[in-house]
Amino acid sequence: MLYFYDMEKTDIYEHLAHIYLDTPLRKKNQLKNQPPQVSKKYLYISLAIIACLAILLSIALQIKRKPLTTQNSSVLQPDVIKINYHFNTGKKEVYSLNLKKADLSKFKQLAFFLKKANNRDTISIRVEFANAFKEKGEIYIKDVAKNWKLYKLDLADFKGITDWTEILELSFIIEEWNAQDKDGAVYIESVTLFR
Repeated sequence: MLYFYDMEKTDIYEHLAHIYLDTPLRKKNQLKNQPPQVSKKYLYISLAIIACLAILLSIALQIKRKPLTTQNSSVLQPDVIKINYHFNTGKKEVYSLNLKKADLSKFKQLAFFLKKANNRDTISIRVEFANAFKEKGEIYIKDVAKNWKLYKLDLADFKGITDWTEILELSFIIEEWNAQDKDGAVYIESVTLFR
């Protein structure tokens, strides 16, 4: 007869497991400590799912802002405009849209998305209309945001323009004295006029 007080704890558990479960406890513990077998099929499926999720995430990050178009609007430039600047003293960078003497007299507002590339940079941008009568009207947008931000400018605020029937161009201008850093970029998207 086996006396339990002569046995160690693990021996007692081993003995009870052998009697009641008809399996030694040591074998069970050895099986418990082994890593589970993963088939190659599940590994490939997991890698494929991760790759698909990465592709979907990159596509989602590239989706453009919601278009501004409505029945009462006219898109001047739907694509992203990038204005790079590398300033020397007294320089400016200009991106102009040729409006070919467009009649904007029925429009009330200019809207577009705008962001800067460098978060540390403090930058302002000048938005300027010019007409066939050599009139110019401008508005400054101060401290352009790091993330896409929608700007809506009333055409009435472009004070230098008195005649909107023959507009030659719309310009986005970055001047050296309005940029803290001398190198950088500004992005503009979905330039649209609203009635």
